[in-house]
Amino acid sequence: MIDPRSINLSDPKWLPGEKPIIKNVRAAVSADNAVVTYTMLKVMEQGGNAVDAAIAGCMVQAACEPFMTNHTGTVTFLFYHAKEGRYYQLDSTGTFPSDLPPHMPVPQGMGTYAKIPPRSVIPGFMPGLKAIHERFATLPWGALCQEAIWWAENGHHVSNFEHEVNLFGEDFITFFPEGRAFYMPNGRFPVVGERFGSPEMAQTLQKVATEGPDYMITGEWADAFIEKANELGWKITKDHMTETPPRWMEPLRFKVGDYEIVSLAPPQQQGVFIALVLGILEHVGIRDVQPFSADHIFYMAHALKLAQSLCGYLHDPNILHVNTASFLDPAFHASLANLVNGMKPKIDLTQHATFTTGFGGATSFMDSMTGGKMPTPRQNSHHDQPSGSCELSIVDTEGNWVQMMNTLQSGGIPGQVVKGIPMVGSHALPNFQASSMQYYQAKGARMRCVIGNTMVLKNGKPILQLGSPGNVHVTVPQVLCNLLFFGMDPYEAIRAPRMLGLQEGGTVVIEDRITEDVQKELLARGLRMKVSGVWDYHMGSFQVCYLDQKTGELCTVADPRRCGVADGLA
Repeated sequence: MIDPRSINLSDPKWLPGEKPIIKNVRAAVSADNAVVTYTMLKVMEQGGNAVDAAIAGCMVQAACEPFMTNHTGTVTFLFYHAKEGRYYQLDSTGTFPSDLPPHMPVPQGMGTYAKIPPRSVIPGFMPGLKAIHERFATLPWGALCQEAIWWAENGHHVSNFEHEVNLFGEDFITFFPEGRAFYMPNGRFPVVGERFGSPEMAQTLQKVATEGPDYMITGEWADAFIEKANELGWKITKDHMTETPPRWMEPLRFKVGDYEIVSLAPPQQQGVFIALVLGILEHVGIRDVQPFSADHIFYMAHALKLAQSLCGYLHDPNILHVNTASFLDPAFHASLANLVNGMKPKIDLTQHATFTTGFGGATSFMDSMTGGKMPTPRQNSHHDQPSGSCELSIVDTEGNWVQMMNTLQSGGIPGQVVKGIPMVGSHALPNFQASSMQYYQAKGARMRCVIGNTMVLKNGKPILQLGSPGNVHVTVPQVLCNLLFFGMDPYEAIRAPRMLGLQEGGTVVIEDRITEDVQKELLARGLRMKVSGVWDYHMGSFQVCYLDQKTGELCTVADPRRCGVADGLA
């Protein structure tokens, strides 16, 4: 097995591109980063279980990928306990103090991206890992922190992917002096191939190892965090750090044909979103449709849009009444499918689409100049607040399955760094039904969010698990559609083009791998395509473990869009 400490992340073999399918292993891992993958395999090789590996992986990930995650963000956890035959869900998103107004220390107008500044939140990362370790881990906490300490102290080699993401979020992460000192230790971003670490982060993680996760919940780091918050006008106290502990709950479980889906239950929206999209597609007859035909894209675009709208009615069931069964009702899905079918035009709408959502209003002229070949416009790129997440997929030799996310979303004070720990804050909005991330400021409340930890079951046991960062809510049901309705194998299913839901104005944003004939058919239905690139990392990066249904072998694979690496113990 590869020694994780020997890995140079700037090596081209660890960058985005086609990935191998790893077959017939005793234990399997798929993660966003080679160091994380081989750290988790090392933990299991040394006797740890899938939960031990996940904790060590999260700790290392936040040290090696501060552009995608950090030690103050959010943790969610979906777990199949083999001995118990039971599924568990933990929600440890960042939380909002119940008795303080929203705190937004990053002023509007600081850059073209800062439309709504992120809000400061109480971190969920360490409380989540603490809860998971206390309940299911087998190795000592301190041992699971050692690799993260080493990487923070020695640094990792910066890849061109990391450098690109840093430039994307430059306005935000370098707005405060603390951010500049962390991300630009020599007055600039580290160049590709240069080692980047943080001795101050290493010191903090050493304290986390020796004093436990409470060091960042109620200990010395928490005191420094509270002091910085108070200095900025956010008058939190020590009590706020533990006001809303992580929540254990039953995950959502429902049938799709011969399979069952287990995914995150409310206030997380992913399970309901999947049920709505797959239910609508089932009732429009998606199984009989050619993949990535105009029919497929038309149905998927509308199903995603409807699900997004309906999930605005999902909230924390501890705060509002949430009748989850209504969202799972096949009769409701059939009614929604009738709405989608009703959107099929009776006439050819090509001319309408040309005039109203056409290519810059000049499609007819372009047709005359190109013999009818229509240029497909590219989705406009724009700067935004940093948003990053990292997905872990793990199966151990005992048959325990873990699908987990750690993310910089909803962590700490936006733009600040406390004792070597960078923070981004939360993008959740109060009282905003259409937002994918929404919260109520009330004691014990947890936010609605989009995190994709999902398992597929057969005869009550997992046969596949997956999850992804990057437009999570819309990408997970698309991959499940490819798997369950189109019969694709797992790598084919995650490699296929992905899209967003139907946009206002009748546009469909999709990766640039759709034929011109299909584009013309979509125009005839009043929809125009915009492309986001042949391989768009904003469309996510799936981490998958699965059992081959023909051989029974345990396999794993990573998405080609990012730096993911899958491997296993032979």
